[in-house]
Amino acid sequence: MNEKMNIENKQSQMRKGVLEYCILSIIKRGEAYPGDIIDEMKNAGIQLLEGTLYPMLNRLKNAGILTYRWVESSFGPPRKYFSLTKEGEKFYALLESTWNELVKGVEAVTKGEANEEQAHN
Repeated sequence: MNEKMNIENKQSQMRKGVLEYCILSIIKRGEAYPGDIIDEMKNAGIQLLEGTLYPMLNRLKNAGILTYRWVESSFGPPRKYFSLTKEGEKFYALLESTWNELVKGVEAVTKGEANEEQAHN
């Protein structure tokens, strides 16, 4: 039972680490409505609940990473559309660089290429 709880905790930590990057990647392409973000994540096979997304969007807005504007909707109340600020674009570039380094490093380690590369140097 402890082992199962431990793996679920690890899986949760791994997901949390990439959620913000994925959400910002969506917003970077253009203004995004939270419902559309959830749909795109779901289509990619990544579960994202409103209870996770909205606090994250608010935290990023308060940190100056995101801004939003209200857009009238013919389907109900006005909707908030989020976009990156100039500071957010810099933040995203750093996240992207970190992500690319991690992916490269993890792939090298998990495929055993890190030891091969070291042996050739």
